[in-house]
Amino acid sequence: MSTQTQHASVSNEPVSAWAPFGIGSFALLWTAALVSNIGTWIHDVGAGWLMTTLDPTPAVVTLVQAATTLPIFLFALFAGTLADRVDKRRLLVTVNVALIVIISVLAVLVATGNMTPTRLVALTFLIGTGAAFMTPAWQAIVPELVPRTHLQPAIALNSMGINISRAIGPAIAGLLITAIGLSAPFIANAISHVFIIIALLLWRRPDSAANTLPPEPIGAAMVTGVRHAAHNAPLKATLLRALGFFLFASAYWALLPLIALSVPGGGAELYGFLLAAIGAGAVAGALSLPRLRRRFDTNRLAAVGVVVTALAMIFLSLPGNAATKVAMAFAGGTGWILVLTSLNISAQTSLPNWVRARGLAIFMMVFFGSMAVGSMLWGQVATVLSVNAALQIAAAGALLAIPLTRSAKLGQGEDLDLSPSSYWPTPPVSQYLGDVDDRGPVMITIEYSIEPSREVEFVEAIRALSGERYRDGAHDWGVYQDTESPELWIEWFLVSSWAEHLRQHARATEYDRGIQERVLELHAGNDVPRVRHWLAPASVATTVGRPKAPGS
Repeated sequence: MSTQTQHASVSNEPVSAWAPFGIGSFALLWTAALVSNIGTWIHDVGAGWLMTTLDPTPAVVTLVQAATTLPIFLFALFAGTLADRVDKRRLLVTVNVALIVIISVLAVLVATGNMTPTRLVALTFLIGTGAAFMTPAWQAIVPELVPRTHLQPAIALNSMGINISRAIGPAIAGLLITAIGLSAPFIANAISHVFIIIALLLWRRPDSAANTLPPEPIGAAMVTGVRHAAHNAPLKATLLRALGFFLFASAYWALLPLIALSVPGGGAELYGFLLAAIGAGAVAGALSLPRLRRRFDTNRLAAVGVVVTALAMIFLSLPGNAATKVAMAFAGGTGWILVLTSLNISAQTSLPNWVRARGLAIFMMVFFGSMAVGSMLWGQVATVLSVNAALQIAAAGALLAIPLTRSAKLGQGEDLDLSPSSYWPTPPVSQYLGDVDDRGPVMITIEYSIEPSREVEFVEAIRALSGERYRDGAHDWGVYQDTESPELWIEWFLVSSWAEHLRQHARATEYDRGIQERVLELHAGNDVPRVRHWLAPASVATTVGRPKAPGS
């Protein structure tokens, strides 16, 4: 076990906000995603407005937003785990084909006059499920498209693309609904997914190193992802800040169709223009991000975004004409993108590649789970009180969350080197044991010699190291002191199988290496700490064909 620095050695030279467009694969997929997102926003406007024609009750209208976001909360972790195990491009193509089929069924039901509120919510839920399987994989491929130095502008450009589509899509939707009918937005969305499939088929994904280990069981992989998140301090801080924002910011998304209806003469076109204004505001915010990030750190930038969003909700709740509502929607979009991009960058930079899709899936679960719960909550509040009261209460909650979540700092992973280190030597296995990949659990013990005067320092350092063990796959950990020789200490941790321990070797990052270095500096022995690997007794079935012990 050797030593290494904690932080990445990266250039301090600023990267242009447009630099990722110089990479062909990023430009190709960004353009396809823009077209598809335009279709998605056209669809969302059509679905939201369709429900107001079927049943305009606030609690029912907000079910469309809830049905869109709830599946991501329910299925994102499974989807992220799947994306970490299989070819992401193949997964994305399959999901998009399925979405084309489901959206086409919805369009036919609307065109033939057979749509009902129940069917709309059910089909929206299925489409949201497709998005749940698509989103973690799509976000996880961004680091494959650009170098780490380009990651932040790439994430910002992705967010900008989503909001360009938000600015264009809703306006197109209003025109399509008015000129053709309510089935047109869904037909347009089905066609837009074709562009994603074509781009994915054209993308030449770089070859990755062959994995000689057996596939990680899906259930165990999900547990590993959750355990990693539970011991990843930068990610946990991001999740807390996300919860404190999205739960309240969901109010104006869910209630926007009703805000449009509250304006004299308001209708589908105004609803489309409100969404377009949010998108335009978000684009303006995204374009200003490079300049703002030079003046404000991630935490202040996110706080500014929360304040702007809350103020927009307050002004949307006040009496005003269509122009005033559109202006406030523009401001809300600006605030929204400042917060969303800050949270997204913070989540991306806190995750190593091996667990990126699962970590981002957990982030998306918090994002969309908060949006789904918030949509239902604010729909009920609007039904009992009023739409304006719901917006004002949500704005107050968003502002209150700023001081309550102040200790959860964003961007903690931006300066950490989470690239694989491969500094753990491959553990030897006796030929007598044969194939032990499926043997487990495995206990790893490490023996340290610590001078009595440095015990407190050692205990603090070894406890910090425990987080790395849990993040990389251990399910239990401990440290003990020898009663006969107090200078001797033993650290132990348990892993589910030998194959999982080998995966643990591949997962260790340069940042983890720095943590271990601080422990090794306290070791007073002449040799490096002794590492031993212990296998649980094998069952009778696993001993068949094993070489016999010498002399047996």
